[in-house]
Amino acid sequence: MRKLLIGVIVTLVLSFAVARTRAGQYQSAVQSERKMLKVRQKQERKTLKLQQKGQKHSWKGEHLSNAARAQMMHQMQRDKRALLERQRNDRQDLKDRQRLMKERARQVH
Repeated sequence: MRKLLIGVIVTLVLSFAVARTRAGQYQSAVQSERKMLKVRQKQERKTLKLQQKGQKHSWKGEHLSNAARAQMMHQMQRDKRALLERQRNDRQDLKDRQRLMKERARQVH
C-alpha cells in the first residue's frame, strides 16, 4: 500500500512539474509575440507620422487652394484612422489566437 501511495505522489509531482514547464513555454511565446506586435505597430505609427509631416512640409512651396488643402488634411486623417483600426484588429486577432492556444493546451492536459 505504501509503495502505491508513494508511486501516486511521485506521479503527481512529476506531472505538475511538466505542466508548469509547458505553461512557462507558452507564456514566454505569448509575451514575445505581443512585444513584437507592439514594436511593429509603434514603428508603423511613427512612419505614418513622418510621412504626413513630409506631406505638410511639401505644401509650403506650393500654391494650394484652401479646399485642396482641407481635402488633403481629411485624407491624412482617414489614413490615420484606418491605420489605428487595422492595428486594433491585429491586437484583437492576437488575443483570439492566444485564447485558442490556451484552450487547446487545457484540452490536451
